[in-house]
Amino acid sequence: MGSVRRNSSDEGGPPPLLALAALADRQWGVVALAQVLDLGITRHALYHSLSVGRLHRLHRGVYAVGHRHIGDEGRTLAAVMACGRGAVLSHQSAAAWWGLSSPAPRVVHVTAPRGRRGRDGVTVHRSRQLDAGVVTRRRGIPITTVERTLLDIAATAAADDLADALATARRLGRLHRRRLEDVIARCNGHPGSGALTRAIAARPAPTRNALERGLLQLVRRAGLPDPLVNSRVAAPDHPFLEVDFLWPSHALIVETDGYETHGTRRAFEADRAKDAALTAAGFRVVRFTWRTDQATIVRRLRALLA
Repeated sequence: MGSVRRNSSDEGGPPPLLALAALADRQWGVVALAQVLDLGITRHALYHSLSVGRLHRLHRGVYAVGHRHIGDEGRTLAAVMACGRGAVLSHQSAAAWWGLSSPAPRVVHVTAPRGRRGRDGVTVHRSRQLDAGVVTRRRGIPITTVERTLLDIAATAAADDLADALATARRLGRLHRRRLEDVIARCNGHPGSGALTRAIAARPAPTRNALERGLLQLVRRAGLPDPLVNSRVAAPDHPFLEVDFLWPSHALIVETDGYETHGTRRAFEADRAKDAALTAAGFRVVRFTWRTDQATIVRRLRALLA
């Protein structure tokens, strides 16, 4: 990598190049300029590493170590690093990172102290209200808390999308109303305060996300019988199971599968175990996803409810 120097504080520690590799391994493959210099690596050595492909510039002052194949986590952390000290992942990007919405936006949203400038592929929001009560770390990336994330997206999200994010946070056990109200009060004057206050005061919708809401609307437009929504049924080996849609007189259950909550191996296996238990209890179980076209859904439901 060229010449390096050892800081006096590094005496007895690992060589700077090994320390750099270890740091990158902890940070999804990316490092910031200040971190490189703190390890005792000179700017001359850094420029040499860039020229021979050992470091790869992602943003000004942010580098991938070894190669550019750093994944979504590395690209996200690099975007946050590029916005300087105190910057955190926020808004729609934070919502996706917390699992409150899907998919993640193509442009990374970052909130930073006033005076920061944007970077390619990064939308920078400026705020002086980034104290310890509204920021945290998730999977090694600085990020706004769930409560502050909801407040931020409330400023621009449609009412239905905000309701979906609140419902998802509640279902995942990440919605704490008292902390949410505290953040609204702490961030006095935030443009999302009014919308979020109204949303948390509203009665929760019977559906929990856009996929469920869309299917219920489709059922009603098609003139099909109304189902019970998010109700519980008993199975021989389960005290109760919550199902998305239930037509009791037809022993029919419809489950809606969004990728954000059903796109893992664990979810796949849990869904099959649930289907087996419901079948043993005498129910027919049908699953629909975003990719199932509306005509197919209506045609199948008509046949099943005939």
